[in-house]
Amino acid sequence: MTMRTPVKLLTGLGVLALHALAFWMASHAALSVQSRLFQKTSPVVLVAIVPTLPEPALPKPLPPPPAQTPLTSVAPDKPLATLAAPPPPTAEEWAFAAQYTQKNSKGYRYSWGQQVRSMMGTAVEGPQQGVVRFRVVIAPSGQLAQLDTLWSTSAAAEQLARKAIQALPPLPPTPTGQPLIFEKTISFTPFADDGPPIYKDDCLPDPPVFRNPFVWDGKSPQTVATPAAAQKLTPEELEACLRQLPKDSIEAEAAQDKREMQRWGWR
Repeated sequence: MTMRTPVKLLTGLGVLALHALAFWMASHAALSVQSRLFQKTSPVVLVAIVPTLPEPALPKPLPPPPAQTPLTSVAPDKPLATLAAPPPPTAEEWAFAAQYTQKNSKGYRYSWGQQVRSMMGTAVEGPQQGVVRFRVVIAPSGQLAQLDTLWSTSAAAEQLARKAIQALPPLPPTPTGQPLIFEKTISFTPFADDGPPIYKDDCLPDPPVFRNPFVWDGKSPQTVATPAAAQKLTPEELEACLRQLPKDSIEAEAAQDKREMQRWGWR
């Protein structure tokens, strides 16, 4: 080994030392500058921007509810339906009713109902309209013996009918000379159109009433009942009946057709 080797080694170490010193001084200077920069920078203030919400609008007050219309009232542009009272039976009609004996004095019963309805006045659409059915007993002299209400759809109509019955004029005696017992419906509505009855079939025998042939009371011996045959009139009774039959009017025919349509409809 020569003398140049230690010299080179020392020279190299010196160079490294100088570089290390220079690097340390440079880094120290950079840190000093950065530290001064941070010290001079003003603090950062964060401002939160909150949007201002509009104040909620107060709900508008609801208008007062309209006055309720009564159920019985009708719109002013729609006139109320009315039906005038029918005329009372004439003297000729009462004379016929007083002698007609067929079908439980059919003519007398119809004339009695027409007389009552004629005294009740005009029927107007509304709460006073209605229908009432009575069970009536007429004494042989023609006076009212008993009056029972079977059912009614209007207390006002029933009251008017009873008031008219109490004010009935003297009526002729019953055709048979016996008490006349029947049920009668009085219609006090503007939509009722009760026409005269039909008499042309009154001499035909009544169809037998159906009765359950197997009905049993649980005690008596069980038997099957035989339906009763329709009773036919003798020739003398048929001739007497035919003499009583009036000639049906066009109004009676139209009323009968209307009743059939309301009951059965189109077939």
